[in-house]
Order: sequence, then structure tokens, then C-alpha cells
Amino acid sequence: MSITLVQVIVSGLLLGAVYALFSSGLTLIWGMMNVVNFAHGDFVMLGMYAAVMIWTALGGGPFAAVPVAAMLIATLGIVSYFLLVRHIMRGPMLAQILGTFGLALFLRYSAFWYFGADFKTLPDTIVGGSFVLGGVRFEGSRVLAGGMGLAITLALHLILTRTAIGSRMLAVSEDATAAQLMGIRPQRMQALAWAMAGAATGIAGALIANFFYTSPTVGETLAIIAFVTVSFGGFGSVLGALVAGLIIGVVESLSAYLIGPVYKDVVVYILFVLVLWFRPQGLMGKA
Repeated sequence: MSITLVQVIVSGLLLGAVYALFSSGLTLIWGMMNVVNFAHGDFVMLGMYAAVMIWTALGGGPFAAVPVAAMLIATLGIVSYFLLVRHIMRGPMLAQILGTFGLALFLRYSAFWYFGADFKTLPDTIVGGSFVLGGVRFEGSRVLAGGMGLAITLALHLILTRTAIGSRMLAVSEDATAAQLMGIRPQRMQALAWAMAGAATGIAGALIANFFYTSPTVGETLAIIAFVTVSFGGFGSVLGALVAGLIIGVVESLSAYLIGPVYKDVVVYILFVLVLWFRPQGLMGKA
């Protein structure tokens, strides 16, 4: 295998780990509450702006921006749950779709009003440039984003499957009324799910901002990637989002290298349609 091909695959894996991180919040909300958050991409966008503001105001890099973005978007998730989501959950699915879509528009145009329409980028050297290992060149920003994306997504999966908190959240997702009879407070667990999803999304946004442009409309692009990743891996499965994110990242990179950058999204969407055709619940979703 040539060094160039290895470079392409490694780049795809690092990008895929970031896809998995910001998609994990979307799949967590669906698995917990059967609510599709159409404002998810705009949560990522706000995490990106948090990184830009930390750099502009303090000159801080990702190690300063990540915890700030995590706290801000986690708080936004909790506020969104108590002020909007818990009310629209009582209505039909259409109310949930329109409610979260309206939240997305509110966040997007608030960003237009406050930040303006201009694209913003962070310096290429903010994480330390690039380095070569075994003939393969690694960009520091992408290595940091991919490594943290992989670690945090796995940590989120372990929290949901190996801890008491995760068991309580699973109980609420299965039957909120029965969980309440057992002494579990459903609204508290659901708010916690929104906080965890928001924190993961904010971290992803702060990391992506180091190598991707930031604008009020970037959430639209990222939301499409998140929905494809979650549908591919299986709604409700964080581990499925991780596997799907890595696959999509590699497929994108290989398609851009072997066929051309213009066709990389076409290949991903064809693969996505084929998976849903033969396995509608996704790779690791429940039938």
C-alpha cells in the first residue's frame, strides 16, 4: 500500500471520528426520547463560534475553547429542553419537527445578527502545525479533533451502557412511567441527556473550528452529515454512530482521492441509500 493511500485512509479516520462525535448527541436524543433535533447542526455552529470568540478575545486555542463550548452548549441543551422540547413532546411528531426546526432558525438568524454573515477561520498554526510519522503527514488540528472525538464518543458509550446513570436513562427511554414508579425522575434524566448531547456537540464544534470555516449557515452542512451518520449507524446507537462516522470519513477520503472531490458526497449518499435499503434500521440499530 502506497504512502499516499495510507495518508488518505488516516485522514478519513480522523475526520470520521469527528463526524461520530457531533453525531453522537443527535443519536442520544433520539434513543432517549424519540425526538429528532433539527437544530443539532446549529448547536455545532455555536460551538464553533465559541472557539472563535475564545481565540479573538483571549488568544486561546482548543484547550481553552473546548471546556467553554461544552458548558455553553450543554446549558443551551438544558434550556431548550425545559423551555421547548418537554412541551412539544406531548404533541404529534409534526409538532416536534416544526418545534426543533424553528429553534434551528432562531439560533441561525441570531448568529447572523450577532456575528454577521462573514466566514471566520482560526490560524492554521493554532494547534502546532503538522508533523510526519512513518512518512505520513499529520495535521495537528485534525489529529487533536480525531483523537478527542474518538475518546469522547467511546466515553459517552460507556457512560450509557456501564453506569447507573446510563441504566436510569435507558429505563426512562424504555418506559418513562414505569421508571417514575421506581423512583427515577424522567424529566431530570431527559434534561441530562440534552446536557450530555449538548456538551458533546459543543466540543465537536470547538474542534472543527480549527480546520473548518465558521459561519451562521455551516450548521446546515454539518446537520446533513450528522443525519446521514446516525441513520447509517442506527438511530439510538452511539457505538453505531462511531462506526458509521469512521466508515463515512474513509469513504469520503478515498472517493475524493480515487474519483475526485466533486463526487465524494455522491458516493457516501449512494452507500447510505444501499445500507438503508437492505437494513433500514442502520448498521447497529434495533429492528
